[in-house]
Amino acid sequence: MIRPVRDGLAAACAAALILTTGACSGSSSPSGGSSGGGNASVPGVTDTEIVIGSHQPLTGPAAPGYSKIAPAAKAYFDYVNAHGGINGRKITFKYLDDGYNPATTQQVVRQLVLQDKVFAILAGLGTPTHSGVLDFLKSNRVPDLFVASGALAWNQPSKYPYTFGYQPDYTVEGKILGTYVKSTYAGQKVCHLGQNDDFGANSLSGVKKVLGDSGLAATDTYVPTTPNVAPQVGKLQAAGCQVVVLATVPGFTALTLGTAARVNYHPTWVVSSVGGDYVTLADRLGAAGKPLLEGLVTAGYLASATDTTDKWIKLFTDIDKQYDNNATMDGNVEYGMSVAYLFCQAVQRAGKNLTRQSIVAAIEKGGFTGPGIVPFRFSASDHSGYTGERIAIIKSGVAGYVGDTYVTDDADGPVTTVKSAEADPPANGIPTG
Repeated sequence: MIRPVRDGLAAACAAALILTTGACSGSSSPSGGSSGGGNASVPGVTDTEIVIGSHQPLTGPAAPGYSKIAPAAKAYFDYVNAHGGINGRKITFKYLDDGYNPATTQQVVRQLVLQDKVFAILAGLGTPTHSGVLDFLKSNRVPDLFVASGALAWNQPSKYPYTFGYQPDYTVEGKILGTYVKSTYAGQKVCHLGQNDDFGANSLSGVKKVLGDSGLAATDTYVPTTPNVAPQVGKLQAAGCQVVVLATVPGFTALTLGTAARVNYHPTWVVSSVGGDYVTLADRLGAAGKPLLEGLVTAGYLASATDTTDKWIKLFTDIDKQYDNNATMDGNVEYGMSVAYLFCQAVQRAGKNLTRQSIVAAIEKGGFTGPGIVPFRFSASDHSGYTGERIAIIKSGVAGYVGDTYVTDDADGPVTTVKSAEADPPANGIPTG
């Protein structure tokens, strides 16, 4: 039986869950203190500590799967702290529940910046939620690092110089998924269902860049506060859609597949990387999950979370067992640790005299490596994240990569192939420069 998506949006407030890592320095506080070397006070930075924050959907419609991201990032920071931190500083990570509710996001981000005096916001999750805090973070000159969403809005360096994306943007992903659909399912009716915001719109734009407006038999959107997609599924079925591209968060991926199964509708599902994690979907769908997910097409840009031979997955699994209560390894746990690793790389490269501007400058220099199978695009003129993806297909409960790795841009550039960019992790799993 399909498990229902949680109704409504759980409001979070100033008393929302706060998890921290690292110890506060004796006489200093997160509101400032010396950043080392005699520099002026930097919010959230002392000689021994860096305090960062995030807004996360620990409850609400995006919680399935995504609620594991922040604890996984915290686990990686705990591991780093146990080995001396970065440049002698331990990392304290405060994340607050916003319930995937944009109004609540504004409340908790204001608390993190104005009361907790964080140095930066890391991996704030969600397109509709994070969009509402861009101007606030800009006006307070807070580094807004590696937003957990693929919306194009994060890549506006002239307008939002402190904001950086992380994952491939949804237009890049749409072009890659569209390319796969065009070559694999020629002659079949293709349709698109997406979230009613930039997530869905950017994904649809990317698909259309490859298939053209006439290449889609039907399109529709869903509202994340309304856990009912029966009308949308009915429209897709009536249109005879044989292949459906989904720009959906995990809860709505599961809801869509379950709703379709109840009306005996079984198209080929091609799902955004943000909503296609097998472990999350299988857990959401329950006993019905395995047959419904067989053959589902998705994509990824990190080492496969199910590849137990991969050095990064081995590292993250070991950290997970020791610092994250042995949470089931999946794409969300890997995501959290990967983005935490990148943050540590950026802090390392920003130098001992850490400032908000120095970390921005360090990221803009680019050259970062990690578990990603495609390169980053970071530069002074490009604040987007990973450049592409590889297709994965679920078979017998495993999402395995197939075919080539693709990169492209969010404009009209071609979709091209590249060799994997994944680098081996450092000997102790902590970046040194």
